[in-house]
Amino acid sequence: MRKLLYGMNLTLDGYIAAPGDDIGWGEPNDELFQWWLEEEQAIGLFLYGRKLWETMSSHWPTGDQQPDATLAQIEFARNWRDTPKVVFSSTIDKVDWNARLVAGDAVPEITRLKAEDGGPMRVGGATLAAAAMRAGLIDEYAIVTHPVLVGGGTPFFTALDSWVNLNLVETRTFPGGVVLNRYETRR
Repeated sequence: MRKLLYGMNLTLDGYIAAPGDDIGWGEPNDELFQWWLEEEQAIGLFLYGRKLWETMSSHWPTGDQQPDATLAQIEFARNWRDTPKVVFSSTIDKVDWNARLVAGDAVPEITRLKAEDGGPMRVGGATLAAAAMRAGLIDEYAIVTHPVLVGGGTPFFTALDSWVNLNLVETRTFPGGVVLNRYETRR
């Protein structure tokens, strides 16, 4: 059975994007980017909602060809292209870059994918992750908190039907006051 991971950068007040889908609040640093690269290299399958798919696929297919790309960014782009992806959306009709499209209810498909053998899966996108959270499918949360308050936007966590008890398994501080807290779901 595969593990399902959910992790993103978020603000101290719990948002992955400020109003208007603004993600410019994150202070990038090489150490944090390297950590994300290593995390993504361990993933066997990415699960994306439409918005995050559109963000990722607008940059990473050619991210390694940018004149100012760092070695880590080059490796991230290559890994992103090579890793299989499933995109959940009923509003787009085509995906590329080693991805397949699934329309309709994501929970049965994520449940089916979790039951397969293979490397861990990472769910990305607040709406898709919320459905997986409510269904009790997420095994691990990586909360990378940046020291900024934006006052609204897209929350990392959404309303749940019941409590989810977690065990803290890792804490790490990055430059600029960014803090990682990793939790496993207590089953």
